[in-house]
Amino acid sequence: MSDIRRHGSPMSDKDIIIGIDAGTSVIKAVAFTLQGQQLAASAVQNRYHTGPDGSAVQPLDQTWGDCARALRGLSDMVAGLAARTAAISVTAQGDGTWLVGHDNRPVGDAWLWLDARAAPTVGRLAALPANRARFEATGTGLNTCQQGSQMAHMDASLPGLLDQAEVALHCKDWLYLNLTGVRATDPSEASFTFGNYRNRAYDDEVIAALGLAHRRALLPPIIDGTQITHPLTTAAAGQTGLLAGTPVSLGYVDMVMTALGAGVYGGDGDVACSTVGSTGVHMRAVRWQDVHLNAEGTGYVICLPVPGIVTQVQTNMAATLNLDWVLGLAADALRDFGQEVSHRDLVARIEGWLASTRPGQIAYMPYISEAGERGPFVNAEARAGFTGLSLNHRYPDLVRAVAEGLGHAMRDCYAAMGRLPGELRLTGGAARSKGLRGILSAAIRAPVRVSDREEAGAAGAAMMAAVAIGAYPDMNACVSEWVTPLLGQAEPPDPALAAAYDRIFPAFSAARHGLVPAWNALAAARHATGVIQ
Repeated sequence: MSDIRRHGSPMSDKDIIIGIDAGTSVIKAVAFTLQGQQLAASAVQNRYHTGPDGSAVQPLDQTWGDCARALRGLSDMVAGLAARTAAISVTAQGDGTWLVGHDNRPVGDAWLWLDARAAPTVGRLAALPANRARFEATGTGLNTCQQGSQMAHMDASLPGLLDQAEVALHCKDWLYLNLTGVRATDPSEASFTFGNYRNRAYDDEVIAALGLAHRRALLPPIIDGTQITHPLTTAAAGQTGLLAGTPVSLGYVDMVMTALGAGVYGGDGDVACSTVGSTGVHMRAVRWQDVHLNAEGTGYVICLPVPGIVTQVQTNMAATLNLDWVLGLAADALRDFGQEVSHRDLVARIEGWLASTRPGQIAYMPYISEAGERGPFVNAEARAGFTGLSLNHRYPDLVRAVAEGLGHAMRDCYAAMGRLPGELRLTGGAARSKGLRGILSAAIRAPVRVSDREEAGAAGAAMMAAVAIGAYPDMNACVSEWVTPLLGQAEPPDPALAAAYDRIFPAFSAARHGLVPAWNALAAARHATGVIQ
């Protein structure tokens, strides 16, 4: 761009990049300086609908309207935002199916990544011989979250939806279409769903393995938002309050944008990045030639906006949700005795409970989600549980066991990617707890660094726009200014704690594998009694 110097020095008044992050619960628009300083964030609560059939859907027009509202809210917070904006970039929740038909109008509601209706189709496709070849190409295990699985299920049971559609998009692609009028997707979601992570292109063998060769025309062109932008349309400018013609970059999927903003890429050694919030996302950046494909065929391989670099990903369905549950037990018990205790007060006690209890005494399976688990194994019937309880254990021991279970699950996930990482960059709710950071560090025997980046997903998207407009010559230069300075000092693992977890992890692993028949029997019992949870 003519008005931007390299390394982020403005030659005009265009000194802001806007990153949009449309998550499952909140849609955010965040303003950054060209050097990566966050100026303001505007948020709009997201809304979706679930049904007893496993559906989880969201109106497309509602999502675009909420995105535009977040952008207008940002204009109220930053003086002269429209005239100062050098570029916009958008990322969003991954997977799911957002069908668009004639005149770029929605075909029904979007199927979100939470939608479970494709489960029978996933079971059928996963049992076919072609599924391993599909996994070898994509690096991604088949599950109900993915657009490929959902489209295959639609094709078998609701073909009219696909017949009406002209293009199948993801959430960020739909927002990009409304911002620019361009139908497109990015290399990350395209390759882990329908393509090959080695060349970042669609793969006919993968599409055939999903039974969707006859629907090939629904797949949009693939563009890289670090190299290509499209101008904001006049219509979108009117709805958002920004200027028509502003360059718009299509970001990669939110998981890798968050990891990029938090530090998954950059620096020396074998680094990894975990987002430990309600769910757990564990990622490491590697050359595509160094990808480790596990025998179980699980996880994701998702491209980064860096040539030749991909992320290996394993995701836990529930991370801090397990802590919310065990703290809720205390709140419920106290409430029965007439004493109200807030969740915040209980969270404040965690540090003391962790400090007063002995490590490595109980193995806890952190599969509290009603959807089971998908990382590093896929089992919809997996459930949480304690192994090793005795009469001597008290409530604080349960809290410690739950926290340790998150560490064991993290280790389980990273081991499925090959060797354990040499350094862990941490973001999410767990990063705020020193005791929990110590447990996670010891569990994988790696020092932990915490990112101070507040809105990592929006930042990762904005970094792509910064490269696209020439504010930085490449992503490495952008990372050195946007990411590295915000990483805290390394906190090394406690040797004694690490040794304790080395001793208990085999018990955790044995329980995880040995409980499968019990999980299946319990699921059968729940179904027989009509209790589905």
